[in-house]
Amino acid sequence: MKSVRKVGESMTHREKIQKMAETKGGVFRTSDLNALGYNTYAIRKLVNEQIVERVKSGYYRLCEESETLSEAAQVAQLFPDGVVCMYSALFYYRYSDRTPLEWNIAVDRDTSKSRFKLDYPFVQPYYMKKEFLSFGVTTADYGDCTMQIFDRDRLICECIFYETKMDRETYNKAIQGYVADTKKNVPKLLEYAEKRRIPKKVKDRIGVWL
Repeated sequence: MKSVRKVGESMTHREKIQKMAETKGGVFRTSDLNALGYNTYAIRKLVNEQIVERVKSGYYRLCEESETLSEAAQVAQLFPDGVVCMYSALFYYRYSDRTPLEWNIAVDRDTSKSRFKLDYPFVQPYYMKKEFLSFGVTTADYGDCTMQIFDRDRLICECIFYETKMDRETYNKAIQGYVADTKKNVPKLLEYAEKRRIPKKVKDRIGVWL
């Protein structure tokens, strides 16, 4: 049950913040609220009045947003620089039928680790050199949002790269699913393998299936 708010000042705050939030994809920072004239005390008051809610340290959204945004949209807003990878991408491409318990997101290894200290949604970052985030990236439609995701060839390249850290059954199904996929592009996979410096490993793992 939502609390009854006084019309007037609170509504003015809401409208002002909503206009700013729309330019930020729905999730905004403390600094964005500061720029609108809200200090620490005022922000705390906005939270208490259920005008905004804290997503994580330094990040907020309008209260109604959490009721309408999907989990994917929240991840997309929090990590616009991230790329869906590993188990999350395997599920998207249907190389795995296991619904991931968390979002696997590839990010620049120099990004702040505190970004991922979330109560919700659950996110598992994969830290990489920035250069490794510049190829094999496409977009995926998640209904109410679009997210960056590794294409299927880059995804399998990453699975082979992280082979020893993956669940064995999921790994084997991913390789088999890729081999059977008519949309695969093996030359592209080998190109990615060169960039990831694992060409021999990829040829050894994929070659026996082709």
